[in-house]
Amino acid sequence: MKENFLRRLYFVAVALFLAAPIIVVAGVSVNEKQDLAFPPKGFSLAWYAQIFTDPEWRAALIASVTLAVTAAALSVAIAMPLAWFLWRRIAPWANVFQVLGLAPFILPPVITALGMLTFWATTGFYGQPWTAVISHAIFFVTLPLVTLSLGFASIDRSLVEAAATMGADDRTVLKTVILPLIRPYLISGYAFAFVLSLNEYIVAYMTVGFTIETLPIKIFNALRYGYTPTMASVSVFFVAVAALVFGLIAKFGDIRRLLGAMSSES
Repeated sequence: MKENFLRRLYFVAVALFLAAPIIVVAGVSVNEKQDLAFPPKGFSLAWYAQIFTDPEWRAALIASVTLAVTAAALSVAIAMPLAWFLWRRIAPWANVFQVLGLAPFILPPVITALGMLTFWATTGFYGQPWTAVISHAIFFVTLPLVTLSLGFASIDRSLVEAAATMGADDRTVLKTVILPLIRPYLISGYAFAFVLSLNEYIVAYMTVGFTIETLPIKIFNALRYGYTPTMASVSVFFVAVAALVFGLIAKFGDIRRLLGAMSSES
């Protein structure tokens, strides 16, 4: 009995420790006055409204969402054929492609961002909006690659063999057998890439500079003129979006499969 109490107390303490920064930031974001104070002085949601009503913050929000949506889609488009190839071609040398896919996310973000900056500056495309999309897609390709690899690994190959025996070509097998089975992994890979791209700062800053202001870049720029609760409200907004995205996936998807576990039927 005592051990259960101590265990629960320990987990509660860890949970509070992890949640403390979010609690503080959330408190700051509802300050009535333009002050980064905790506990909050008064209560106001005006700083949240400013994200959508202020032209500069709204433009940064649109830029961030656009970048995240397109970069996540491109990262999935890159990871999908690579994961498919690694699943179809069981050979030691094929793992080289997986290492190449994992490399951008394994390297420190500063190194990756510096490499992107050098490449785009050398090619003369530095500052173009689409360079941030490509850079983020490459940087976050690891996430859909891992989830899709888990998805392919969970497929019973006898199903593919049965479809091929009945005359289905590779395209038909991919469309009618493979894609329905890996759809949860596809969605989760996209969601991971989307959320992280939405929050990413250094790669976007090094590829487009101040040409485009995403929300993280906007926060950095706003720091030069002082601190406002709007920055805290944006941080809470990021957390809320991440919780909403993953909550929807958990509600409407197979959460055990999204986490890489085999289904209970297999």
